[in-house]
Amino acid sequence: MEASKLTSSRGLVVTVVFEGWEKIAEARRLARSFLDEVQAVHGRSVSSRTRETVELIVTELVSNARKYAPGPSTLTLELADGLVEVSVWDGNPDPPVVMPTDPYRIGQHGLEVIVAAADVIRTRREAHGKRITAGVVMTG
Repeated sequence: MEASKLTSSRGLVVTVVFEGWEKIAEARRLARSFLDEVQAVHGRSVSSRTRETVELIVTELVSNARKYAPGPSTLTLELADGLVEVSVWDGNPDPPVVMPTDPYRIGQHGLEVIVAAADVIRTRREAHGKRITAGVVMTG
């Protein structure tokens, strides 16, 4: 797993391709490293709330991609205009469905968690799959 990093006109961007065998913990490690760089190199304060929320969203999006779209997926973290965007692309073109709240249901709560935690969420179909993006407003 090798991350590509660049600074765009919008801000810092890090992208990594997961082939399907990597541990979800690697995605969280990448998110922590990204937020450390945002703070150390770019001088932006990153609150514990922002850190915890970004890690939670990364965990849920990467886990869902692995569970529902076997094969490679791409995780992109981007800092732009005070927003940390977490995007995951996978090869399944079907959009995710938020299940009705059911405290007795076992499993399938990941998207509910993402919707509750993120400040912005959007899904976009792409030529070969879909991209789900969740944004977290930087608090510091």
